[in-house]
Amino acid sequence: MGSGTSGLQRLVREIAKFGAVGGAGVLVNLGVFNLVRHVTDLQVVRASVIATVVSIVFNYVGFRYFTYRDADKNGRTRELTLFLLFSLVGMVIENGVLYAATYGFGWDTPLQSNIFKFIGIGVATLFRFWSYRTWVFRALPTGEAVPDPSVLEPTGPAGPARPRQRV
Repeated sequence: MGSGTSGLQRLVREIAKFGAVGGAGVLVNLGVFNLVRHVTDLQVVRASVIATVVSIVFNYVGFRYFTYRDADKNGRTRELTLFLLFSLVGMVIENGVLYAATYGFGWDTPLQSNIFKFIGIGVATLFRFWSYRTWVFRALPTGEAVPDPSVLEPTGPAGPARPRQRV
């Protein structure tokens, strides 16, 4: 089996994990959207922005601790900043589709709003997948592993941390 096949297998696993987290995020997004629309008088795009923000938080946790748990964990501030930046662009894409449908074409029944919200999520997901994997959750160089801080113990007052021994 060549390295091209293992690279393809890694990409397929990454897409599957991204899809699992993203699918759950879509359910959160649509659930919050419909809940906000049902219990408030907010305009459709405002309700959608609230739902998108909730799903962004949900997705970050899922991506960081499931999809990209083996990605470089150094520079979390940079990672979170880029994640929020690209998520904001995705939110504009997602809600731009809904805005155009609602205010540009007058398609604003609850069913139409959900359809165009879903289409907007789909278009934004393509952008998010590319940007997250390219810029946010950077892969480690092949063969390099970042030690998990929870399994490190100090070797002395000034010594470096070393892996804990399993008993």
